[in-house]
Amino acid sequence: MGREGGVGHGGSDLGRRAAARREELGLTREEVADSAGMDPGYVAYLEEHAPRMPRESLYRLARALNTSQDRLLGTDTDEPPGAATTAAPLPETQALSPERCMELVGPGGVGRIGFVPEGESVPTILPVNYLVRDGSVVFRTGGHGVIADYLPGDAAFEVDRVDGATSEGWSVLLVGRAAAVTDGAEAAALRSGARVRPWAGGDRDLFVRVTPDRVSGREVSGRTSG
Repeated sequence: MGREGGVGHGGSDLGRRAAARREELGLTREEVADSAGMDPGYVAYLEEHAPRMPRESLYRLARALNTSQDRLLGTDTDEPPGAATTAAPLPETQALSPERCMELVGPGGVGRIGFVPEGESVPTILPVNYLVRDGSVVFRTGGHGVIADYLPGDAAFEVDRVDGATSEGWSVLLVGRAAAVTDGAEAAALRSGARVRPWAGGDRDLFVRVTPDRVSGREVSGRTSG
């Protein structure tokens, strides 16, 4: 979000959210423009190109669409991902190549580690902050906890990103082997160069590496009828 002159946003996300909300309400661009005090051509340009918007324009657009500025910007985190009523028009689902999957998870962030502890019949799934290093997922955890007690073992690692305003997003699943990093030199290198913080904070100095044997994913996107 820009601090001066207007509100910035990545790519065309704001425009897509505005268009999806307008279609959800059954409004034409002309009707939104009239309510927001804008030119219909500007509304069309906004939806298709998502320019940098002055704060006053964003406020008027949100009011015309009976929604919040945060919702249009995608910064409204009060609802669980995907809980919004807006759905992508004519949604399309496509499988992602392993290479594309690794591109998507490459920036790191929050993912979920899943495994079945000994003696259990159902998986344990826990959120962790992660990064990708040399084709594997790396995260930190405590040396005496449910994850550490399980290692080494088979595991799944899932990452997803969902735009709740448009019901678009992607999900990637890595299946392979999870193991503690026990080599002192490797652990030291990760400690100094791997900027990954444990999800729960605190003293969690055990690095875990998930080496995938299988990578798969899918993406849901929306298209318009025109």
